[in-house]
Amino acid sequence: MEYTKNPLTIGEQIKKLKHRGLLIKDEKSAENYLSNISYYRLRAYTFPFQDNDNQNNDHHFLQNNIKFEDIIDLYCFDRRLRALIFNALEKIEVALRTKFIYEYSIATNNSHWFADKNIYFNLNLYDSLLDKIEGDIRRSNEDFIQHYKQKYSDPIMPPAWMTLETLSFGNLSKLIANLDCKSKPYRKIALSFGLFNSFILENWIYSFSVLRNYCAHHSRIWNRRFHVELKMPYNTKFPFINKQDLNKIFKNKIFAALCCIQYINKIISPQSDFKNHLLEIIDNRNNLLNLKDMGFPQGWEKFEVWQ
Repeated sequence: MEYTKNPLTIGEQIKKLKHRGLLIKDEKSAENYLSNISYYRLRAYTFPFQDNDNQNNDHHFLQNNIKFEDIIDLYCFDRRLRALIFNALEKIEVALRTKFIYEYSIATNNSHWFADKNIYFNLNLYDSLLDKIEGDIRRSNEDFIQHYKQKYSDPIMPPAWMTLETLSFGNLSKLIANLDCKSKPYRKIALSFGLFNSFILENWIYSFSVLRNYCAHHSRIWNRRFHVELKMPYNTKFPFINKQDLNKIFKNKIFAALCCIQYINKIISPQSDFKNHLLEIIDNRNNLLNLKDMGFPQGWEKFEVWQ
């Protein structure tokens, strides 16, 4: 099928939205928003409230009382939530780097353990992983990397405590994903987070890296079903969520991720204000925001992890 739709001017975009049933009283204000937030970016926030099944209905809004301002409020809520999550994941990322650098360096007594094939369980990924690591080192403009290059010629790559600090979170998660999560240093790291099963931490790290990418690229996280399902532990060293409440959680929605972030944050940053900021964002809700869309169960504030 050939795509034949023509581009629309902002005026035509407003006309189409009004035709579909969106209430727009201040067209000048709407024009300003659409000049800075693309029509199709906002489409992600209008889509759930439109009839997208009946082609003859031209994506008409299912309710006749939805205002343009409601869509903007929902967009702004999502933006604030992304910023909060991104900031929290930065702390978690730094803690993970620190722990993996330290525990594997001490356990192997090898400054360049990340280049040792023997620590990886899938050697088919080794060459591509090393290429990614070398690429991140080349692109780094950190002073400590430049100092190493000027002073040392062998090995070519800097030691783990320098190299792993230059890796993108995505490449760091790929490296960690290829480590044996049953190894002694990996299990020790997991236990430092109160996780008795190290495969839980492996899953969380991958999920966090995916979520971080959504936040970094300003993608919608409200009402999204993530392709990575979080593994939720029934047994943890620190307060998390009891088994009965775990059964209420959709593991592919943002609430599950928020619980895991809150759990880790309480360990690495006991004075964290993550919960208070989350409540502040939620309390500033708009007419269209329904916490169920993000997987929040009723009474979630009473879960141990949020106390």
